[in-house]
Amino acid sequence: MNQQEYPLAPATRQSRSDEESGTLRSEELKRKKRIKLAIYIAAFAVFQTIVILVFALTVMRVKTPKVRLGTDVTFQNFSAGTQASPSFDLSFTTQVGVKNTNFGPYKFDSTIATFMYQGVTVGQVTIPKGKAGLRSTKKVGVIVNVDSNTLSSTAGLGSELGAGVLTLNSQAKLSGKVELMFVMKKKKSAEMNCTMTIEVSTKAIQSMSCE
Repeated sequence: MNQQEYPLAPATRQSRSDEESGTLRSEELKRKKRIKLAIYIAAFAVFQTIVILVFALTVMRVKTPKVRLGTDVTFQNFSAGTQASPSFDLSFTTQVGVKNTNFGPYKFDSTIATFMYQGVTVGQVTIPKGKAGLRSTKKVGVIVNVDSNTLSSTAGLGSELGAGVLTLNSQAKLSGKVELMFVMKKKKSAEMNCTMTIEVSTKAIQSMSCE
């Protein structure tokens, strides 16, 4: 008696189902890899943008250097009159500090620092050209001579000397350039405006303030 054989359809269907499942898993893995790659690229782009912004706001930002008169003053000559006979003739050494907070050197030209009493020039000194290194302070020693010979009126001076003090103002303007990355140069002018109060009896600086 002949027995009719039939194909094993369920086994075929199971094989096809496995293949389809494997294909789906492979496509899902590829999709996840593409998503991860896109996330990495986006994160890298954001990181690069942050680095560039920080670099631009810190390293490449050019700040105006500051010029200040030093508080370390040594008098070589100190002659001051009285309230009844007001006058002064002083000679002293001090330092002019050029503070550069940039990430590049500041090269400045020679200039004149003017010392005044109540708006009248009583002395001048030359600040030679120089260079303040990156994020450093350049100190320039100067010898200053001031006297009251140019004053047309000494009434205010008499009052000050009577109080035992002498107030002088010093001003200067430096012109120079800040150099960044050995390529970019930016012009910057630094100004000094300092007021020094001298105590006559002790021949010493009582106070020093700079704007």
